[in-house]
Amino acid sequence: MPAKIRLQRHGRKRYAYYHIVIADSRAPRDGSNIERIGSYNPNTNPATIELDFDKAIDWLAKGAQPTDTVRAILSYKGVMYKKHLLGGVAKGAFTAEEAETKFDAWVTEKANKVQAKKDGLVSNSETSRKAQFDLETKKNTERLNAIAKRNAEAVAAARAAAAPAPAPAPVAEEVAEEAAPEETEG
Repeated sequence: MPAKIRLQRHGRKRYAYYHIVIADSRAPRDGSNIERIGSYNPNTNPATIELDFDKAIDWLAKGAQPTDTVRAILSYKGVMYKKHLLGGVAKGAFTAEEAETKFDAWVTEKANKVQAKKDGLVSNSETSRKAQFDLETKKNTERLNAIAKRNAEAVAAARAAAAPAPAPAPVAEEVAEEAAPEETEG
């Protein structure tokens, strides 16, 4: 029976998550499986992968063939690298302790990369949130200044309309004074 390590789809429409399963290659995608060895949720950032490391290595050693997507997931988690190192130990290229040291160094490097990505995502979201807040604050102050200017113009116009105009009365007196000297001359 040719065994495959593949993804089995679960979840609702447009929000799928997957179980990583060992299944007969002739079985349908979501059909029966031999064993479930993990899960993969691509909806989170970064994607959430839970994997039983020892079972995955055991099934790879038994000859189970991973699909392309599962091969990428196994490589991401280090299962394929561990299998490669175990093959080197079996051939006598290096000892098991050297293989374990190499694998531990790879795991710590990978964990640092993943943590840096998570920190980058958090800092980017905080930076964008702060930039958005600054932009909103600037727009609000511009609106408040425009409203204050309109209100000041309206108050000035209302005061000008309410106050009596003293200018026309002196003009009438000047006209009367000019008319009076003409009468005395004649």
